[in-house]
Amino acid sequence: MYKKFILIFIVVLFCISPIAGNNWDSFGRNYTHMAYVDEQSDFVTNLWTFNFGSPIFSSPAVSDEYLYLASSNGQLKSIDMEDGSENWGLDLKSDTNSSPIVHNDTLYIGSADSFKAIDINNHKVLWEYSSSSPISSTPFLNDGIVYVGCDDGHLYGFNNDTGEVEVDVDLDGKLQSSPIVVNDTLYIASSNSKIYAVDINSEEVEWEYTTGDSIYSSPAYGDDKVFIGSDDGSIYAINESNGSLSWKVDLNDKVRGSPTIDEYNNNVYIGSDEGNLTCLDIRDGTNKWSYHTSKPVQSTPALKENLVVFTSNDGNAYVLNKYSGLKEFDYNPGAILFNSPITSSPVINGNSLFISGNDGYLYSLNIDKYESPFSVFLYYALAILIVVVVVAFVVVRKIKK
Repeated sequence: MYKKFILIFIVVLFCISPIAGNNWDSFGRNYTHMAYVDEQSDFVTNLWTFNFGSPIFSSPAVSDEYLYLASSNGQLKSIDMEDGSENWGLDLKSDTNSSPIVHNDTLYIGSADSFKAIDINNHKVLWEYSSSSPISSTPFLNDGIVYVGCDDGHLYGFNNDTGEVEVDVDLDGKLQSSPIVVNDTLYIASSNSKIYAVDINSEEVEWEYTTGDSIYSSPAYGDDKVFIGSDDGSIYAINESNGSLSWKVDLNDKVRGSPTIDEYNNNVYIGSDEGNLTCLDIRDGTNKWSYHTSKPVQSTPALKENLVVFTSNDGNAYVLNKYSGLKEFDYNPGAILFNSPITSSPVINGNSLFISGNDGYLYSLNIDKYESPFSVFLYYALAILIVVVVVAFVVVRKIKK
């Protein structure tokens, strides 16, 4: 009888508890930045595009069957991932570079003048904090507190229900890096070249490490180390216990993208302004492979099974074998003639790959079948080609006459 009671209690507790799989609690979903979610059993992957009408620097968040994304002019959208239709939209009334996170039924996002909590069911602002400087950092939710960096140099922690400021730590510089929390320690980097480890209980800085230039990359965690890129052109692996350097690798140009960790294979994936996506061993920094594109790689890679996905300022999205670095598939939505940089980071839901870029479009691809939607820019390219052919035909006829 006692055992039956315990079993029933566990089942009930499971049923009433929020499902962690539905939450997107940080940039890249968690402190590894893998940006991957298993799709629901009844979900169908389709190819589609959605026009935001303004450049997109924010990266998507996924929760249940919807994707949440904001354009640079502050248009926040909830998009049905299956067919690309708009579920709802909200004007944030401010420029937005921050990426949203979603926990249970609440979305959190920063903008040029505020930080907002929004109910995703009724689309109403639950609470708002007016900031004196832009918030470009993507928040991290941990134990009821939403942590985010601000351009005023302060690390803020808001009560996720009330919006009350419960943490306020002045760290100097601009905090455009997105924080992570591991074992009661928060890690965040600053434009003042430093990465900080902050005890979330005492709000004291446990240690700080200074790199050779500003940091806009966001930290990732694995193998008892914190990984971060710097504008000095290097990726750093810093021991979490005392802030000492474990290793660093020179990537030859600014590292604005954030690292993605695959602890199962001891890999860290990182882009650089040299145009490379590089795979390093998280234990000692050994270079396993590097894939070169023609422009800076400032996005953060996403991982699914044996694949790594990233975007480049050359206007392409790339799908590589994560073990060998060999290309499996690429997609150029700008049809070469209309290329726009893609600095927003990709996310994956089951077999659906979502990318968005400076062209203002969100694209849904099938990563399993390597299928991509027909881009509107291809129509423009075909129209130009037809005009060129017609003009050439007319010119040739006149020359013959």
